[in-house]
Amino acid sequence: MLNVVLFEPEIPQNTGNIMRTCAGTNTKLHLIKPLGFSLDEKNVKRSGVNYIDHCDYTVYDNFEDFVSKNPGEYYFLTRYGTKAHTDFNYKQLEKPVYLIFGKESTGIPKEILKNYLERCMRIPINENIRALNLSNCVAIMIFEVLRQWNYPELLFSDPFKGADYLTRVD
Repeated sequence: MLNVVLFEPEIPQNTGNIMRTCAGTNTKLHLIKPLGFSLDEKNVKRSGVNYIDHCDYTVYDNFEDFVSKNPGEYYFLTRYGTKAHTDFNYKQLEKPVYLIFGKESTGIPKEILKNYLERCMRIPINENIRALNLSNCVAIMIFEVLRQWNYPELLFSDPFKGADYLTRVD
């Protein structure tokens, strides 16, 4: 199972977008407090549209609470990582995969990262910016793992218009 972990997310719109992505990819979302918003806040619901009801998520009091309840393979996305996100092979893993992302302003604390240095990665970008938007990073990472897994249980055609929509003469 694929899991996304948001460590102390601050921006409700990012979390709403991430909830929508998780709902559309069968990815479980884990939120570690403190949150910079209320989950019933209208901005979260607006960003996640009406898909939030399809998002499987759990909230934890702190990182230790999360770790104690979720054994598996942890991967940390951080701008300080020295390996590319594509350097990792997620195909042969037998445990659940957890993609862990830090808060928008400061990321994941160094005290946590130092215990997982071999699992720290970054999405390569140029020097013009510090980092990509959190919800974009989550989407990139989810789809990299799912690509390696050959998109299990995901649709390759539109479920509403049908696979032949582009070639069908109406």
